[in-house]
Amino acid sequence: MDAGLYDWMKALHVISVIAWMAGLLYLPRLFVYHCDAEVGSVQSETFKVMERRLLKAIMNPAMIASWVFGLVVLYGGGQWTEPWMHAKLTLVVLMTIAHMMMGSWRRAFAEDRNQRSALFFRIANEVPTVLMIAVVIFVIVKPGF
Repeated sequence: MDAGLYDWMKALHVISVIAWMAGLLYLPRLFVYHCDAEVGSVQSETFKVMERRLLKAIMNPAMIASWVFGLVVLYGGGQWTEPWMHAKLTLVVLMTIAHMMMGSWRRAFAEDRNQRSALFFRIANEVPTVLMIAVVIFVIVKPGF
């Protein structure tokens, strides 16, 4: 892959990851606030719209772009065999699972059937942060195993 194209792919990967992370950090916070809203209230209905738009218009496209550009960069950089890359990819799979779980929780709120507490979502809000910290360490430090 041409070096200029490779740099563009890396840039687009980082941009899409930033957008994805913003959503992963914000959506559970919306859930925390949504827990306090009375079912059927204007506030609850507003949260439903915000949550749907965040997931559908920002998070889903950003996740897909992160994966696509990340795989292009991985292919172009030839880092398939690096142990730190295996660890990073494992964490990104976990991040994707967290994303899917948030989609499930959003559907529960949309259908007024959420049974989880604000505390649950406060704790869930920390999962993407911990995963992100670990990913950054693996990418920058590239620790040996």
